Amino acid sequence: MILHFTKMHGLGNDFVVIDLVTQSPVLSEPFIKYLADRRTGVGFDQLLVIAPPTALDADFFYQIYNSDGSESNQCGNGARCVAKFIFDKQLSCKKKLVLQTRAGRMTTERTDSNWFRVDVGTPRFAPEAIPFQPKEGETAPFYCVLEHLGRRPFGIANVGNPHAVVLVENLSNIDVANAARDFRERTAFGEGVNVGFMERSSSDTIQLRVDERGAGETLACGSGACAAVAIGRDLAQLDQKVTVVMPGGKLEVSWPGPKAAIWLSGPAEKVFDGKIKVNGHQQRYS
Repeated sequence: MILHFTKMHGLGNDFVVIDLVTQSPVLSEPFIKYLADRRTGVGFDQLLVIAPPTALDADFFYQIYNSDGSESNQCGNGARCVAKFIFDKQLSCKKKLVLQTRAGRMTTERTDSNWFRVDVGTPRFAPEAIPFQPKEGETAPFYCVLEHLGRRPFGIANVGNPHAVVLVENLSNIDVANAARDFRERTAFGEGVNVGFMERSSSDTIQLRVDERGAGETLACGSGACAAVAIGRDLAQLDQKVTVVMPGGKLEVSWPGPKAAIWLSGPAEKVFDGKIKVNGHQQRYS
């Protein structure tokens, strides 16, 4: 069969979006890995799948797969691209959409043709919500001794996905892949964790790089931006509205505080439409 897809990105965090509303392929793990390969497939950080909802209070079901085939619960950049895809393909005429995910409901709002806001939900900081096992008697902010970085404070937050955010003075000097691997080896996160490195420029601006579990470092991470701002706010270092600067560009994050939802705003861009032939275990890109 022929499977239609759309390549999209949010600040360079790139996706393949597949519509299971009007087509019905079987997406196996080997096929997802094949599709993710940047040399022999299409290539993506995450695969985004849109399907009919199973709940009456949702417009669509939104599923996320990493490039290694594992499933993710949340993706802020992806949610904006999904909202744009739905609008562009005329699957719905609503400006506001409720997306059903594994982590709960997400509300998206189109404010311009390529600019969308996403309600990411209320961040959770309790270690059991990550899950994370701190050292005996240790409370937030936590500390970890990292190779080449010394003893660094870090915070934790679950915004649909588990995140740890390490506070640093100079982000440009950090080898993110090695530092993230070092961090994971020296800490106790039961289900793995996305690792961010945050440099505070001012009370309303931060620099951020994120190594995502199952995908590696991406040019931008929407849930990572939300987690970083939530942790910075929780540590009384950031304002309610913060510009998050990442290698791919800037996102805007707003969080009034405890019990309130955190909102992520940024662009969503279509790159191209494509199709792929799925024939048993053979997939060919065309």
